[in-house]
Amino acid sequence: MADVKKIATRESYGNALAECGANFPNLVVLDADLAGATKTSVFKKAFPDRHVDCGIAECNMTGIAAGLATCGKIPFISSFAMFAAGRNFEQIRNSIGYPHLNVKIGATHAGITVGEDGATHQCNEDVALMRAVPGMTVVVPADDVEAKAAVRAALEFEGPVYLRFGRAAVPVINDRPDYQFELGKGVLLREGKDVTIIASGLTVATALEAAEKLEADGISAEVINIHTIKPLDEELVAASAKKTGRVVTAEEHSVIGGLGSAVCDCLCEKCPTPVLKIGVQDVFGESGPANALIEKFGLDGKGIYESVKKFMKI
Repeated sequence: MADVKKIATRESYGNALAECGANFPNLVVLDADLAGATKTSVFKKAFPDRHVDCGIAECNMTGIAAGLATCGKIPFISSFAMFAAGRNFEQIRNSIGYPHLNVKIGATHAGITVGEDGATHQCNEDVALMRAVPGMTVVVPADDVEAKAAVRAALEFEGPVYLRFGRAAVPVINDRPDYQFELGKGVLLREGKDVTIIASGLTVATALEAAEKLEADGISAEVINIHTIKPLDEELVAASAKKTGRVVTAEEHSVIGGLGSAVCDCLCEKCPTPVLKIGVQDVFGESGPANALIEKFGLDGKGIYESVKKFMKI
């Protein structure tokens, strides 16, 4: 997919905020001294009076956003996922989640593709944390098109939303006229009959790569893009599992508490099915180039292909 256009979803996030600014006069963006990296600087340039740099004080930023939400504003708070979800967890839980305020959390630089910044900055636990907050909607867009659509949908949605964006450029796979984004609804990208591959974020593109390789081996793989981890599209997940009889999940996140866990929670109740979870296997990340880390953790097309092949032999 070297010739496919690639854009980092954090870029899409910043551009979407700026594009939506005129149509949503109540939109306010808060950042924690990282506007250049999170790309909220794009919004700041267009609407300087509606952008607040709160400094390296994420928890205080969250409290400010909660107050703004009670006054009718639609605040987006932004930082790296490690800080936006990790350092901020108590404030998100108690100041946003508990009163169910209309605050959106734009978390960038999530997962191992933070690369050379290493394990301290590679947040592979954020989806698990945010899934556990009652009433929190959790979205992991796959590409530029989906990221922009997710920002717009979050703005139109009443309630707290966690949006997860990446540092590394990823292929644009949803640039087509029939693409539609709806919170809580998965997208069937490829039909198959032998195994279902459910992916989110950057692994959606690599899952499609893997499906092509599997097809050459006579294995028909169904590929589903689950951009909304919570609420999960349980109907789509269960229907596909019932059809293929085997499910593989792929995510740039810990296999504990993320997409794989959400799918297993669904299937153990609605359609008990063998599941293989591909992701970060209960370890911390490590420093290295983003592409090398994707390969090491088996999240590239080849890695997913090989994992599915082994799974099919069980």
